[in-house]
Amino acid sequence: MSNPSSKPKEQFVHSVFESIAPKYDIMNDILSFRRHKAWRKFTMIKMDMSQGDTAIDLCCGTCDLTISMAQSSGGSITGLDFSEGMLEVGRKKIAESGLESSINLIQGNAMALPFEDNTFEYATIGFGLRNVPDLRQVLSEMKRVVKPGGMVVCLELSKPTWQPFKGLYYFYFKHLLPMLGKLIAKRYEQYKWLPDSLVQFPGREELAQIFRETGLSQVEAYPLTGGIAALHIGTKGTPHV
Repeated sequence: MSNPSSKPKEQFVHSVFESIAPKYDIMNDILSFRRHKAWRKFTMIKMDMSQGDTAIDLCCGTCDLTISMAQSSGGSITGLDFSEGMLEVGRKKIAESGLESSINLIQGNAMALPFEDNTFEYATIGFGLRNVPDLRQVLSEMKRVVKPGGMVVCLELSKPTWQPFKGLYYFYFKHLLPMLGKLIAKRYEQYKWLPDSLVQFPGREELAQIFRETGLSQVEAYPLTGGIAALHIGTKGTPHV
């Protein structure tokens, strides 16, 4: 497997997710210490969707957050991902949930969303922002496609700030996780890349500032499980008349 620096990040990330798609959910349990379901539940509480609200879920992967939103609002939810392998796993989950009529999945690029301005009440991205080539571009696109007063929501792994937990977590992430990836998903290089992607990713406060610089207001940032994940929410302001 090539180093991400030897070819465009987008191509590298695509190859990673195509190859790990069948085992992604199991590895997500391991990656998050089985906390990702609780984090998603917390996200849904903070989003506080109303009946009929629409949303686009970027980098929707195997569609856990997409399904949660469809169950919460009953409105039309669009899931977008560039990996057909991940979408295929998501389609099976959606069928099992009986939500085919509420969810539309499309293969697409989070950097250039194929939607008009002011289309959705929510734009979400779960565990995907650290994988995109330009996170500011993706946040700008998310802001563009939500309606005035709509929310841009990011649930993502983050950087623990307090010791000794910080040291233990980084040891786990850098040394043990790739070995687990090799054992379970038969993919060492791909899971070795995941901790490297986190090193480059902004910390919680830094990402909150990027949300503000994107033009989002009422920005909230919540640390989850000692800071190993974070939820960021920003609101699109009403245009000045």
